[in-house]
Amino acid sequence: MYGGNEAKKMKISTDKALAYKDICLVPNYTECYSRSDCKTSVNLFGKQYKLPIIPANMKSVIDMRLAKWMSENDYFYIMHRFDRKLSDDVILANSEDWKTISLSTGIKMSDKTEVLKISKNSNLRLDFLTIDIAHAHCQRMKCMIKYIKEHLPNTKIIAGNVSTPTAVRDLYRWGADIVKIGIGQGSPCTTKYKTGFTMPMFTATKICSNLYAEDFNNTEGAPIPIIADGGIEHNGDIAKALVAGATMVMAGGIFAACTDSPAISSIVNNVPHKAYFGSASAENKGHKNHIEGKLTNICSNSMSYEEKLTEITQDIQSAISYAGGNADSTLDIFKDVSYMEV
Repeated sequence: MYGGNEAKKMKISTDKALAYKDICLVPNYTECYSRSDCKTSVNLFGKQYKLPIIPANMKSVIDMRLAKWMSENDYFYIMHRFDRKLSDDVILANSEDWKTISLSTGIKMSDKTEVLKISKNSNLRLDFLTIDIAHAHCQRMKCMIKYIKEHLPNTKIIAGNVSTPTAVRDLYRWGADIVKIGIGQGSPCTTKYKTGFTMPMFTATKICSNLYAEDFNNTEGAPIPIIADGGIEHNGDIAKALVAGATMVMAGGIFAACTDSPAISSIVNNVPHKAYFGSASAENKGHKNHIEGKLTNICSNSMSYEEKLTEITQDIQSAISYAGGNADSTLDIFKDVSYMEV
């Protein structure tokens, strides 16, 4: 999959790279009395969230209305950055005292200006800031991480996207607190066709998980946290991502398909659909330069965000029981699950 010295450096196997659909999970013995007792929560830097799932920070997936609702109901989220001013969203969220303020930025000078504007007001809180670019293993990402660290030292940085162990370690050493994994694997993303670069998500997550920064002398403490972003077609894929080693999982289409998502609704052959498009699509960019995304009309799932999150909760609870867990288990139970290729 990688050639020359880089392949040796990253120790990446030349075995077949696997998507979620290419594997099945092997059940373990459980003493779980009821699946509804299983806990699905995840702890992120001292805050407890109900699920390890994050709606993709895309214009057709989440808006400020849904971001506020998720914050108030203890779900983790990342608000998208498109056609928005970061400082305006930070001011609004602070004025309404959101439990968690988690927003996105890019790497342009205008993005740095917004960060500087926020830093000058000591009363503004920004819990998480995602630096959201397509190819994050780059010098401009390194500079942006440094800039945010200098001006917003109390803000946790999520940086992405990448798909190699070397990139994960580099971003973490540069100052990222969480690294987002996934190149070209979202359903509306055409990067894999346009450029030839991609990595199926189960393998990408597996090789990028349980890593420590290169300058660590040992493996004491926790590994670098990662978010597996892309490739989620079914709720069961979330469990597969956790088995691969993800800390949290990001999904787009399953939320864009919700009745109350910001994706535009339409009727196709008498069936309700939602317009789901990628961040690098012409629909999102507003022009046709460097397009690596497309618009797809997907069937509505006839569920609200709240109903979909309830369904995901129940399905992960079932997955925990199949993994061998019980009411006392955490999501770490998935580390002990085996898988087979199908």
